[in-house]
Amino acid sequence: MDFKTMLVVFGSVLLAELGDKTQLATVLFASREQTGIVSVFVGASLALIFSTAIAVTAGAALARYVDPRYLTWAAGAGFIVIGTWILWRA
Repeated sequence: MDFKTMLVVFGSVLLAELGDKTQLATVLFASREQTGIVSVFVGASLALIFSTAIAVTAGAALARYVDPRYLTWAAGAGFIVIGTWILWRA
C-alpha cells in the first residue's frame, strides 16, 4: 500500500466532504431526538464507502481506455467550470 497516496486521497476527500450537502444531511439526521447516532454514523459511513467503491471502479475502468492525464485535465476543467458558475450565480 502506498501510504503517501493514501494520505493525499484522505486529505483531499476529507476537505471536499466538509460542509457539503452529504454532511449537512447527516447532521440533520443525527439531530433528531428519536434517531440513534450510531445508526446515523454507520449508515453514512457505509454510503460513503459504497460511493467511493463506485468511483474507484469507474476510475480504474476509464483509465483502461483514456489516458489518466486527460482525466486529470477533464476533472480540473470541471472544477473550474463549476466554480465559475457558482461565482457567476452569486
